[in-house]
Amino acid sequence: MKQYFRILAYGKPYLGLVGINVLFSIVSIIFGIFSLALLKPFLDLLFEQQELVTSAPELAFNKDAIVGNFNLFISDIIREKGKSQALVTVSVIIVISFFLKNITLYLSKFFLAPVRFGVIHDIRNKLYNKVLRLPVSYFSEKRKGDVISRMTTDVVEMEWTIMGSIEMILRDPVSIIAFMVVLFSMSAKLTLFAIILFPVSGALIGFLGKSLRRTSGKGQRKLGEILSIVEETLGGLRVLKAFNAEETADKRFQQNNRSLYKTLVRLLRKRDLASPMSEFLGVTVMAFVMWYGGSMVLSGEGGLDAATFITFVLLLSQLLAPIKSLANGYSQIQKGTASAERILEIIDAEESIKDTPDAKSLKEFTTGIELKDVSFAYEDKKVLKNINLTIPKGKTIALVGQSGSGKSTLADLVARFYDIKEGQILLDGISSKEYKLHDYRQQMGIVSQQSILFNDTILSNIALGVENPDKERVIEAAKIANAHDFIMDTENGYETNIGDGGGKLSGGQKQRISIARAIFKNPPILILDEATSALDTESEKLVQDALYKLMQNRTTLVIAHRLSTIQHADEIIVMHEGQIVERGTHTELVAKKGTYNKLYELQAFD
Repeated sequence: MKQYFRILAYGKPYLGLVGINVLFSIVSIIFGIFSLALLKPFLDLLFEQQELVTSAPELAFNKDAIVGNFNLFISDIIREKGKSQALVTVSVIIVISFFLKNITLYLSKFFLAPVRFGVIHDIRNKLYNKVLRLPVSYFSEKRKGDVISRMTTDVVEMEWTIMGSIEMILRDPVSIIAFMVVLFSMSAKLTLFAIILFPVSGALIGFLGKSLRRTSGKGQRKLGEILSIVEETLGGLRVLKAFNAEETADKRFQQNNRSLYKTLVRLLRKRDLASPMSEFLGVTVMAFVMWYGGSMVLSGEGGLDAATFITFVLLLSQLLAPIKSLANGYSQIQKGTASAERILEIIDAEESIKDTPDAKSLKEFTTGIELKDVSFAYEDKKVLKNINLTIPKGKTIALVGQSGSGKSTLADLVARFYDIKEGQILLDGISSKEYKLHDYRQQMGIVSQQSILFNDTILSNIALGVENPDKERVIEAAKIANAHDFIMDTENGYETNIGDGGGKLSGGQKQRISIARAIFKNPPILILDEATSALDTESEKLVQDALYKLMQNRTTLVIAHRLSTIQHADEIIVMHEGQIVERGTHTELVAKKGTYNKLYELQAFD
């Protein structure tokens, strides 16, 4: 239940509305009890068990005074207008009481609705914010579909179960206490007899609830796996078709979907068992109470008359409703707790890359970047070993080497997508960990091999992260990136929506939009991660021209497979299996006849 109360803690901003809900709930309960309590004088009148009252009792706020004044009121009506009119009056009062009960019940729900959905709204915001702040490494270990499942289906499940139980928590205990007080005042012995029977039913419901929680957790995990498969399928649909793998993919999906189906069937059967089980147990309790109470009436034991016993049974039947609600609510809470655990797992995930309490501001990049004895590993696999590298301000440093040599990892470390545990990365002589993360990344622009664009306008993609951008600056950045002409040829120019992932644009166009984004940001440090490797010759020429413009007067770290694009770099770093094996200018490295020269000759031959 720890997760349950943690979720409820998000309701603190709504305590005022909760208070109003509780107030109307209490009033509703009072009207409900009052309506049923009127049945006794009604029955006494009907069976002529009540003598007419002639004098008013002393004014006091207790049961005897209230009942005495009501009996006096009914007696006056009988004397003046007859018993028929008295029955009409009692019936009208009961109807009005039930009407007021339901009005106040609605108002309690009315003020609870913003609490119920407000908490879910706040949790969604917190989840999304946490996803933005978590390190890249977290998502390399988690399947994206599973994360999406937690942010959607798990949140919805929690809204229907945990948040749906708020009313039960606030209303039912108060209702049970109120009914118990009235029942004890009518017959303590009969009430105690009924109470003894409740723990048995509670134990059975509790056992069912724990089983429901386990099955629900399994179902949510299965659903996350299915969403992952769908996400992978949509991203790799062309590959699946090209390799005629549709049948294999379909079989995989069907297997997982069948497993989810079986789990959900078990879950639904267990959930549906809770209501009939609690109803059967409630009827069993009522049967025992009617047998025992009827025996008391027939024997005259405990001063229990027929009218009181009938009223007692009706009140007890109303007491069973909140008890049943609590039992069913407990089952639902157990089901929702499985989703809460999955949501809280993301919220509680460690933010390994964050500002230290005394983090420094960084307003200007002045001297350069230095890597000192940097080593890095993904889990147990070491991908960088004792890297020492200096990138002076205004210089272009190129990284080359075979795939898997650690080039992209080194660039990710410089951008602080990962934090190192061995060695240091210094910016202007100060460790990157000592700067505020926002200020540190503000100094950098990144253009990667895969253009990451969003389902938005061209303008918004270029001015990413900037509210109300200067359109003239956006246009200027696009012109420098050789993107302005094709942008103006689109349907709505800079206001054209480019679709999911920029699907409406060609590869070269998407890359030039990415370059325009970096130009618009105007960072002093630039990281180019194989920015032209996936382009055709014509697109590469346009993009390469844009990159040369972008690199002017900037400190640039270039990762390249095509060595022709980095021959003019100030220094070329050759990497192999996580280590620097050669370094120098293009001319120097060719003259060495080493690893770089072999790569260069292979590409020249191609």
